[in-house]
Amino acid sequence: AQYGSCSLRKMSVMEALELLDQLVDESDPDVDFPNSFHAFQTAEGIRRAHPDKDWFHLVGLLHDLGKVLVLFGEPQ
Repeated sequence: AQYGSCSLRKMSVMEALELLDQLVDESDPDVDFPNSFHAFQTAEGIRRAHPDKDWFHLVGLLHDLGKVLVLFGEPQ
């Protein structure tokens, strides 16, 4: 019920990926590159391994987007 209305903020996928770069992921605190880079890297790796599964490329890109909720007060 809390998130079903999508009332916190509406944004594009690219805006959400950019927001990821504002946080330090507790599961990977010593990484020196932006979190969005990980999303693109994952999607590209999946694309190379599974070129015929475009839905899977998208899943690779989107898999960490929920982490932006940290910027709205949710715990990691």
